[in-house]
Amino acid sequence: MSKIAKLFKGSSSSSSSSSSKSKHHRSRGGPSPQEAIHKLRETEEMLTKKQDYLEKRIEQEIMIAKKNGTKNKRAALQALKRKKRLEQQLTQIDGTLSTIEFQREALENSHTNTEVLKNMGFAAKAMKQVHENMDVDKIDDLMQDITEQQDVAQEISEAISRPFGETFDEDELLAELAELEQEELEENMKSMGGLPSVPSSKLPTARPSQRATTKKRAEDDDDMRMLASWAT
Repeated sequence: MSKIAKLFKGSSSSSSSSSSKSKHHRSRGGPSPQEAIHKLRETEEMLTKKQDYLEKRIEQEIMIAKKNGTKNKRAALQALKRKKRLEQQLTQIDGTLSTIEFQREALENSHTNTEVLKNMGFAAKAMKQVHENMDVDKIDDLMQDITEQQDVAQEISEAISRPFGETFDEDELLAELAELEQEELEENMKSMGGLPSVPSSKLPTARPSQRATTKKRAEDDDDMRMLASWAT
């Protein structure tokens, strides 16, 4: 290969590399999402002001057309033509505002999603770094040690709370207490002269008529209770 060809080849490769670097530099130097959103808001404000201006102009042209409707038809028609052109501009601005609002909202959502993903990735890295210092086997051993120590502490608590000295049967103590109460009752009865004597004569028995009256009263009570149960 001649020196001239090598020279041209070298110049072409250097120019291509420089152009790629410049393109890369331009791509890196693009506007940030905040700057783009700010520019779109400024454009919205400008178009909104233009809307207000066009609406006032349309009202003025309508007043001119009404004023010259019968006196000067030519001036009235010119005013109506200007009104139509202003209305067309107003319609175009409405469409442009809708497009800009849609673009701004999409950009805001994209920026929000980017920030959310960035923070989630940051949190994931932090969690990974924390878990790198942890060993699952060591955690299982630690939990097993904790469980064993809790069992030991429970056994110690039970041993401490267990009563010292002699233990007594509660049933035997209750039986002994009953015997003492019986002895005290007998002594009280002896001091009062013993139990009262039983009368030798028979108690008077109820007459047949009284027994019949009592039986009739019991039957009436049973009937009343049956009626009450039916009513409820």
